[in-house]
Amino acid sequence: MTITRFAFPTTIHFGAGARRLVAGHLLEQGVRRPLVVTDRALARLPVMAEFLGHLGGLQVAVYDGVHGNPTCAQVMAGAAAFKAHGADAVIGFGGGAALDVAKVVGVAATHEGDILEYVWDHPQVRPIVNPLPCFVALPTTSGTGSEVGRSAVVSENDTHHKRTVFSPKILAQAVFADPELTLALPAPVTAATGMDALTHNIESWLSPAYHPLCDGIALEGLRVGARALATAVREPGNLVARADMMMSSMMGAIAFQKDLGSVHACAHALGAVVDMHHGLANALMIDTVLDWNREAVPGKFDEMAHVVGAAGGGAGFIAWLRRLKAEIGITGGLAQRGVTREHLPRLVPLAAKDFTGGTNPRPATEADYERLFLQAM
Repeated sequence: MTITRFAFPTTIHFGAGARRLVAGHLLEQGVRRPLVVTDRALARLPVMAEFLGHLGGLQVAVYDGVHGNPTCAQVMAGAAAFKAHGADAVIGFGGGAALDVAKVVGVAATHEGDILEYVWDHPQVRPIVNPLPCFVALPTTSGTGSEVGRSAVVSENDTHHKRTVFSPKILAQAVFADPELTLALPAPVTAATGMDALTHNIESWLSPAYHPLCDGIALEGLRVGARALATAVREPGNLVARADMMMSSMMGAIAFQKDLGSVHACAHALGAVVDMHHGLANALMIDTVLDWNREAVPGKFDEMAHVVGAAGGGAGFIAWLRRLKAEIGITGGLAQRGVTREHLPRLVPLAAKDFTGGTNPRPATEADYERLFLQAM
């Protein structure tokens, strides 16, 4: 047998009001001057002011330069803000984009070179060797699960090609997962991020990599998210549904230590070429790609159908996904979001080269990706 190493190290404080524990935790760690890394829109909302009000005893600065699909330049600007404040910790506060930037601001602030030189597939990748500042994370959406992940996805400044810094060293020392922070999310954001969480659980389960621990987490994460997503969209103040979606999101991110699949390969390409929201891109591709994958692992599709309570095995599971999308307001295809055939020469090779496709249960060629994009139009 080969030797496989497993790790589930992140400390998670989960529940309504968890955000109020951050200041005490940081003070216990000797932190005095944290930098809050967040996105431009969130920084102007009452939820941010309310959170900052819980950070008494700390000298806090805010970097709110994150927007859209985050770029390497946003990371480097965050590192400059860290140095200017004389910061000794990073608080990531936001959705997946803000948390991905927050994870590596400390790397860029304490190491030489551009953050792009630390991506895992750089030909002369730099190692993370210096001590990193304390980093804690508070998710304000339930989708990427970035708060519990050991990777940060940022885009190249010019091409918007997504690149990944991967290291256990960038894990948050503590996560404060407070579903109350998601209560004000608009329905479309709840729907798109929720589909991202479901996609992580589904693609992790379907990945052929060996990780039984993640298999169990992925299936339970799918069950929890499947029962909660439509309610969270329909009843935004339903704290139980919000908590379930936050848990499903974290479970999906923990599970995708197994890696993902071609839904994500397509979504990454759509993010790079048309700057599409990642969760929405997954939602628009998932049923098309999974229907194509079904013949490769029919037993796994039958198991997912059982988990979500869908009759009809694998085909029933695909039908359930399509009904769920309609129920949460994700209708139409890529064409309704501005994607045209003219985008295919850029979309197809990016998807085919994306590392997530390497663990798709069915090998996909460029011709396959072209057909999948056309079917999802």
